Amino acid sequence: MKDLMTAAEMLTKEDVTALILAAKKRKGMKWEEIAESIGFSPVFTHSACMGMNAFPAEKAAALVALLDLPAEAQEVLEEYPTKIWEQTVPTDPCIYRLYEIVGVYGPTMKALIQEEFGNGIMSAIDFDMVISRVPHPKGDRVKVEMTGKYLAYANW
Repeated sequence: MKDLMTAAEMLTKEDVTALILAAKKRKGMKWEEIAESIGFSPVFTHSACMGMNAFPAEKAAALVALLDLPAEAQEVLEEYPTKIWEQTVPTDPCIYRLYEIVGVYGPTMKALIQEEFGNGIMSAIDFDMVISRVPHPKGDRVKVEMTGKYLAYANW
């Protein structure tokens, strides 16, 4: 029978994130390497490692083994998250700029999506994202490609 842990001994998503970041640093690995090692995309791997998504059991087990995490971390990595942002407007410069893009271009994106597809949204659950570098004479560019399933609003 599995030993019961006291509340003080249970790992939280925040605990597991801290363990992952420490192991990543200790092993000198990049997110791309970690993702490749467990057979997942770097975007989803990082998001799940930060507690914003849940890993399937086999991927959680692979990550625990790869990073030499405590066995209890696997169950935490499989848990579905409660997504809570600490700040209304992010202050990290990179995250703020992405927030700014959505603030400035969000209504445009919505209008163009709805003009092309109809009244609905792009899923953030059935979703893929790729981040890559694009050489440019004025300085390399960050390319962010997002694809999400179109979900029509229900007409009740």
